[in-house]
Amino acid sequence: MTLRDNSSLSPLAGASMTDLNLTSRLWKSLLDPMLSKLKEGHLGVVLPNGQLLTYGNQANHGPIVTVKILRTRLLWRLLSGNSLALAEGYLEEDWRCSDLRSLFDLLVANQHIMQSVTKRGIFSRALARLRHLANANTLAGSKRNIAFHYDLGNDFYSHWLDETMTYSSAYKLQQHEPLHEAQRRKYDRVLQLTDTKPDQKILEIGCGWGGFAEHACQSGRNVHGITLSQEQLKFAQSRLQSQQTNGNASFELKDYRETDGQYDAIVSIEMIEAVGEENWNSYFEKLKSRLKPGGTAVIQAILIADDKFHTYRKNVDFIQRYIFPGGLLPSAREMARKIEEQKLELITREFFGADYEQTLVRWRKAFFQNWSEISKLGYDSRFKRMWHYYLAYCEAGFAQGTINVGLFQIKKPA
Repeated sequence: MTLRDNSSLSPLAGASMTDLNLTSRLWKSLLDPMLSKLKEGHLGVVLPNGQLLTYGNQANHGPIVTVKILRTRLLWRLLSGNSLALAEGYLEEDWRCSDLRSLFDLLVANQHIMQSVTKRGIFSRALARLRHLANANTLAGSKRNIAFHYDLGNDFYSHWLDETMTYSSAYKLQQHEPLHEAQRRKYDRVLQLTDTKPDQKILEIGCGWGGFAEHACQSGRNVHGITLSQEQLKFAQSRLQSQQTNGNASFELKDYRETDGQYDAIVSIEMIEAVGEENWNSYFEKLKSRLKPGGTAVIQAILIADDKFHTYRKNVDFIQRYIFPGGLLPSAREMARKIEEQKLELITREFFGADYEQTLVRWRKAFFQNWSEISKLGYDSRFKRMWHYYLAYCEAGFAQGTINVGLFQIKKPA
């Protein structure tokens, strides 16, 4: 670690030298034990008093990032041991970063640093866990949790999603192709995995804005989509009413636990993440009971790495707190275990996390390009920082392999 004076940058000009030295020592005592162990990349930290601390080596493999701390209160957030301190400090503009995505790449590449932070703060982690448990996915809780995220408004999402209004990973996304082409390719693949023929019935659990239903109907399938989002329901119904298709589509505001009847296939695209671990058994039981004998379910799921699942499930991360209350990612191993417990057969698994990274890159770019229009909807700069943090955080997770996305083809015995 090296130290340089950048007092001309300081927002604390006029403070006593004693105060400045004390603040500097406090920062060093907090940061040095963690960041002196930096093995990948190079990190510069500009303190509120203008001093620059540097960690790692610019010759190291990995990103080069500068963080500027704007408010000393970030120190107290970090000292509390709160695992969300960094995120909450960013939302409240306690710090800025030259490249947020590169910072996350650096932190993921040096995971031992983050582990040393989260080992502290037992009380704050317990409090976060209790808050998360209050978001349990009961019938009422699930509706509330889904509305928290998806009822931000169709206008909001339309400003940065592609023309298919698809809020899930694209498939085999090529560098220069439009995002909507890779999203339709994903729908083609999902439909192929259902093993259905024209006129057969598909239940879609978590139909979003109707993108898959539209695609499947154009191929002659009959789709019944369910959602817990009023905004999505209105959009999906309007979307299909205005089109001539070979199949039929219907949409309903309904929880998957309240469905009845049987279907030739079930599709669920990035919905299981909102189910909650306590409901995974009932989710897979419902898949089994809603499938006809010999029917097929296709689940697209965001996955936490198998070796991180045990630690992840005991903590509450930024996304669970601020983006998807009540959510929890399964691992590929947990998915396979739950499928086996229901005596269903796992036929195919296909992973494409690199495509999700690039999908997120496209979304983040579109979000910022259209921010002037988004802000007119009433969203403020804190909301902008929250979504920047969320999208960049996810990008890095997929790039570094801590999270993945997969398609699971599941058969019910005939």
